[in-house]
Amino acid sequence: MTFDLSPLYRSTIGFDHLNNLFESATRDSSGGYPPYNIERVAEDNYRITLAVAGFKQSELNINTERNTLTVKGVKAQPEAEQEEPEYLHRGIANRNFERRFQLADYVVVTGASLEDGLLNIELERQLPETMKAREINIQ
Repeated sequence: MTFDLSPLYRSTIGFDHLNNLFESATRDSSGGYPPYNIERVAEDNYRITLAVAGFKQSELNINTERNTLTVKGVKAQPEAEQEEPEYLHRGIANRNFERRFQLADYVVVTGASLEDGLLNIELERQLPETMKAREINIQ
């Protein structure tokens, strides 16, 4: 699926990053692991919840750079003397992952918590005062 954004480019300036956003959204290479939810908590507050069962807090990394939120999970290597169990069935995914989320302008991560195998990332849109609506008094 492709989007033709050329009409948008004729009448706007600075929206060329939308094409990159559409392309990255259509080619998700993570294969759906780990599963996640995105919810709106309030008008300007959001929460991303990732199912990271089996990961310790020290094995998870959350990073933001240029409107991209990256969540990585890297399982610690077992010690040499620990023997890998012989699985009869292995249905619990126990692999490294990297998930990326594109954030809108002025959306910042305000906190994160790990509880019951769920990683909750709290986000908030923090508009600068100059961007907020204000009333102008007529003199």
